[in-house]
Amino acid sequence: MIIIASGLPGSGKSYFASRLAKKLDALYLSSDQLRLDQNALGKYSLKDKLAIYLAISDQTAKAVDNDQNVVVDATFYHHTMRDLFVELARMHHTPLYVFLIVADEELILERLSKPRELSEADLGVYQSMKAAFEKMDMQHRVLKSERNNIEAMLQSATDYIFKIHE
Repeated sequence: MIIIASGLPGSGKSYFASRLAKKLDALYLSSDQLRLDQNALGKYSLKDKLAIYLAISDQTAKAVDNDQNVVVDATFYHHTMRDLFVELARMHHTPLYVFLIVADEELILERLSKPRELSEADLGVYQSMKAAFEKMDMQHRVLKSERNNIEAMLQSATDYIFKIHE
């Protein structure tokens, strides 16, 4: 299966996605890590972003071909990025689960004020991504990230996946 963890910078999506991958024994793919690996830090034009999404979709395809479950961690703010993974799942005849991670803006701003391991996103990036984030027009589950609710988020996610997967 392919699982997408989407959301704005500071929403908690990376924290959630990495733990969900561990819980499901799935491969964890992060756009932030890929950007670092490809020396693409600071490159955020639409062309640069699409290159990252294409590369991460290639990694996802290889993993699915090897019968691995994959959790993909990226903003997925634009329908083009989402459509890429919808098509990938269709072509590989594998289920796709989409989670939109949200948080109160006060908590997001607090998270963005602290250094984070891989993400370059700051308040300005958050504001521009918030303005550009397109409404999800596909089946998805919204999970709210709060202080200390990761276990509840993981339980909700696995309940959702396995209820639909039956």
